[in-house]
Amino acid sequence: MQARRLVHIVLFSRATHQQAMSDVGLRVSCAREALRKADAVCFDVDSTVITKEGIDELAAFLGVGEQVAALTAQAMGGDVPFHEALANRLKVMQPSRQQVEQMLAQHPPSQILTPGVHAFIAALKARGKRVFLVSGGFRQMIEPVAKAVGVPASDIFANNLLFDAAGVFSRHDETEPTSRKGGKAKVVVDLKAQHDFKTVVMIGDGATDMEARDVPGGADAFIGFGGVVVREKVKAGADWFVHDFDVLLHVLD
Repeated sequence: MQARRLVHIVLFSRATHQQAMSDVGLRVSCAREALRKADAVCFDVDSTVITKEGIDELAAFLGVGEQVAALTAQAMGGDVPFHEALANRLKVMQPSRQQVEQMLAQHPPSQILTPGVHAFIAALKARGKRVFLVSGGFRQMIEPVAKAVGVPASDIFANNLLFDAAGVFSRHDETEPTSRKGGKAKVVVDLKAQHDFKTVVMIGDGATDMEARDVPGGADAFIGFGGVVVREKVKAGADWFVHDFDVLLHVLD
């Protein structure tokens, strides 16, 4: 009797595993098809389009790198509400306009593009797909990245640092949707409504990127990117998880 019960347990476990693998395969297949037929593809920037976290790089330049990196990790892991983490980081950093400009001059973001991303974005555009950069980072630091990959500034959705007339940091623009929880999802929903996009794919490394798929009218597929950093929550929840942009490029052929 005990042996028979063990056999049943083994068979059930095997069937459950096979079903899980089948479900994963179906999700990947659907994500691949969504990418092929997408009207638009939205990219996260930090640790996706570039190999660094822009906020962390600016913080290091300002001498508060370790403090801010810890807050960034909490935000990207979904452990702290994004708007709270953003406000906390800026409170620590207090960047002036001059400091931001100096940092960009010494460490151009365009020099840390993730391998393969330029070719992939070019291929998307060559096939008539719109490309948007949707980031919780700062517009001042993302515009050089956008220029490097051929994305117009009008297709950037990001947070904006505000300065007074003397260039002293004042605050961040809280009207930007990316400054709040669910902001990336709102951007995608609004883009679909405004442009009548039928299929939109979101690509990114973080929990806030995955949120863009999990709302009505949001992204039709979420592709998790682990080529820079692997976040287990994202790896488990993504429709398709990849480590290399060349893998995505080949799907377009």
